[in-house]
Amino acid sequence: MSVNPVDDLYILQNGKRLRCGYTTGTCATAATRASLRALLSGKITDHETISVPKGVTIDVPIKSVIADSGTASSIVTKDGGDDIDATHGMEIISTVTLTDSGIIIDGGEGVGRVTKKGLDQPPGNAAINSTPRKMITESVQALFDEFGYDGGVKVIISAPEGEKVALKTFNPNLGIVGGISVLGTSGIVEPMSEKAIIATIHKDMDVRFAEGDRTLVVVPGNYGEKHSESIPEVDPETTVKCSNFIGDMLDHAVDIGADVILIGNIGKLVKLAGGIMNTHSRNADSRMEILSAYTALAGGSIELVRDIMKCISTDEALENIQREGLVEKVSQLLMERIDFHMHHRTAGKIRTSAIMFSTQFGLLGKTKDADDMLRCLR
Repeated sequence: MSVNPVDDLYILQNGKRLRCGYTTGTCATAATRASLRALLSGKITDHETISVPKGVTIDVPIKSVIADSGTASSIVTKDGGDDIDATHGMEIISTVTLTDSGIIIDGGEGVGRVTKKGLDQPPGNAAINSTPRKMITESVQALFDEFGYDGGVKVIISAPEGEKVALKTFNPNLGIVGGISVLGTSGIVEPMSEKAIIATIHKDMDVRFAEGDRTLVVVPGNYGEKHSESIPEVDPETTVKCSNFIGDMLDHAVDIGADVILIGNIGKLVKLAGGIMNTHSRNADSRMEILSAYTALAGGSIELVRDIMKCISTDEALENIQREGLVEKVSQLLMERIDFHMHHRTAGKIRTSAIMFSTQFGLLGKTKDADDMLRCLR
């Protein structure tokens, strides 16, 4: 596998080269390797080579390394490439201390602490997600093996500007306090403008339509794609991903004359019940407000409505709704409203339907024409 500076990694969108970056998780991993390398070998390095889950190996620059008496700290500057977000340019620091045994990973200054259930990490843990934890652990173990070290380490990830930067993110709303989250599922940040994403969605729809699919099965993302695998009439290989751009997808379906079956998780589709056609959290959330409203319409108690408003995930909200036996009724009301908004957006010019799932509760509901439209799939 070849090794690339991240500057050599690009995404092509509409003929334009957009430079990739690396995640905070990759920063933390590289800084940890640099610190541990200094402790085990005495070598101070200006870069670390990281194999990321995306399947590429990259060189990550190390800004500085300071080692002294069994502890070393290294700094990596976050580079988001052309997909610049709130964490771009931040310093991510890993302080590694040699111990007798084990690998302990925790957060320090500027890394948030989880306070509510329903997130990647349990309450009390530092907001360092599972993939970065795995990357750090594997990198540490590899250096243990390389240098024949049989002790342990404590790894503290910090971000001095994290508490201030976190105010620009949704962490405070999610119950993550005191700083940023250390994230990344692929290790690489792939830049995509909204215009480029929508153009890609349209092209995918055009291809499926040109191949004879007059009813398109559309999923917002990986959850919807996974749910589609449980529907016998659906070939997951033919689904179209629309990301957060449900409205733009429906508009294009009207333009080409394709009917649409939308399959997705309640975390996305509940927003559609409120008429929200771009489901990215920076545009609108309102998941709990919508669930609260329809729970009240279904006869839920005021105590239940208040409890829903405190939830941070739709599955947590459904657990509360289940207390009063209203999951089926609330789901039915949501599907009726989703059906209304899809029909309204398309002005009835195409047939539309939706199927909604929950990761925890499974199938929640279908709009009235969903089964009939599934039978129409070739």
